[in-house]
Amino acid sequence: MTETNDALVVAENVHKRFGRLEVLRGIDLTVRRGEVMCVIGPSGSGKSTFLRCVNHLEKLSAGRLWVNGELMGYRQRRGRLHELRDHEIAAQRRDIGMVFQRFNLFPHLSVLGNIIEAPVQVKGVPKVAATATARELLEKVGLPDKADAYPEQLSGGQQQRVAIARALAMEPSLMLFDEPTSALDPELVGEVLDVMRDLARGGMTMVVVTHEMGFAREVGDSLVFMDEGVVVESGSPKDVLTDPRHERTRAFLSKVL
Repeated sequence: MTETNDALVVAENVHKRFGRLEVLRGIDLTVRRGEVMCVIGPSGSGKSTFLRCVNHLEKLSAGRLWVNGELMGYRQRRGRLHELRDHEIAAQRRDIGMVFQRFNLFPHLSVLGNIIEAPVQVKGVPKVAATATARELLEKVGLPDKADAYPEQLSGGQQQRVAIARALAMEPSLMLFDEPTSALDPELVGEVLDVMRDLARGGMTMVVVTHEMGFAREVGDSLVFMDEGVVVESGSPKDVLTDPRHERTRAFLSKVL
């Protein structure tokens, strides 16, 4: 890896196959500390798979991927890769928060219980301290009165904001968002995007797979267009959205803008 110290995520020639299907076909990307990178593209282009490779929810078929200077999922000895043990991979993931399309909250736990579960069980944070942090995070995502509610009592937008608070409770240096508003009713999208805007203003490094072009234009520092497992085009959101260089990018944007 030859990137400078401000690189938080470095992907080099990342490939991912599922059987004969090659979903990622050589991804090279760098995400700098404090950067908000938005990733757009049609369904099936490999966007979500790439995010899952970043935190090793999917194993790479080829290539290398570093987060915080650490090779994700592997250690290299004498030029060969050796996969880490499960507990070592779990330790790497502690520094990476991920918010999925579906909220994945524990239905049997209250909102507060959902947020403190990982800090207490994984990091060994005392329950009192974890609870105090959780209440601060609920304030941050605009849900201070929902601590004792259960997921089924919340709207989709509220559940997604709790999912963001839960990820933040682990104090990650990187947040991954996999189309966080795609499962929401249109009127609930704004409340989730507002939380993400606040995170961006606070300097959180974020990689956001999204169909929300307005958000990408307003908040993104960089914009990546993927199709068929490759990065077709990347640059500033303004440049890519208003003056794309590639015909494939232009064709995609003509349908979504």
